[in-house]
Amino acid sequence: MAKSKSPKSKTSSATIGFEQQIWDAACELWGHIPAADYRKIFTGLIFLKYISTAFEKKYKELVEEGEGFENDPDEYEAENIFFVPPQARWSEIAKAAHTPEIGTILDKAMIAIEADNKSLKGVLPKNYANPELDKRVLGNVVDVFTNMDMSDTEASKDLLGRTYEYCIAQFASYEGVKGGEFYTPASVVKTIVNILKPSEGKRVYDPCCGSGGMFVQSVKFIQEHAGNRSNISVFGQEANADTWKMAKMNMAIRGIDANFGDHPEDTFFNDLHSTQKFDFIMANPPFNLSNWGQDKLQNDPRWAYGL
Repeated sequence: MAKSKSPKSKTSSATIGFEQQIWDAACELWGHIPAADYRKIFTGLIFLKYISTAFEKKYKELVEEGEGFENDPDEYEAENIFFVPPQARWSEIAKAAHTPEIGTILDKAMIAIEADNKSLKGVLPKNYANPELDKRVLGNVVDVFTNMDMSDTEASKDLLGRTYEYCIAQFASYEGVKGGEFYTPASVVKTIVNILKPSEGKRVYDPCCGSGGMFVQSVKFIQEHAGNRSNISVFGQEANADTWKMAKMNMAIRGIDANFGDHPEDTFFNDLHSTQKFDFIMANPPFNLSNWGQDKLQNDPRWAYGL
């Protein structure tokens, strides 16, 4: 397989932020896997690290309580924590980082997590065993996550969320125009949210939500204005299957309860939230999209105020 040109690392100092360290690790993977799978594989690792960290913290708490509930999925669901089966926990992944089977072990971990968490069914990447992916490099990337200081779980949760967002931005920058399909620049998102000023207790909707940046910024805005970040209802829709999966993982890492439907879908032709009403609607539509079926939608009641 011909290696594609690697994105450039911007490291210029001996001391760099964790987001940059993770991106540098991601750059190692470039050329060792088909470009189409690159973004999915890396964001999947960030997600796995996040849910495993949250699970293992709660698991230890339950063990210390001594009531025997540490293997009860309901105990985790009650606190919006994904249940992680033994073979998918990061401690097990870390042990296998430098074995030839690391790719297969990661795939089986993703399958096991989906089996125990129905909301993630069909969402997680499962192509780590791809023979074109250099398992030595993959093991090195796993090491970067393993060595992350997770002593402060809340701070680490925010750090992983920021890292996920940072990497999405970097992927979009490298992919150019194509990257715009799943990412809107943070400055644009922040401007839209600051204009609308979403507040707690309200319902927010994005009909072409991409990776979910509008929702992340909306929750940040509420939190910055002394609101309850959990008291907001999020609804979205996304046509691209890979982007829809990315958005689902992004919301999970951020602890945002979101309704994106149970499958990706084109809002124009199958509005999954047609019976809903919302307080705030924000979007960055794909303005460069041509032949989107406008001829078939000329009399659509949604265009009552213009098209």
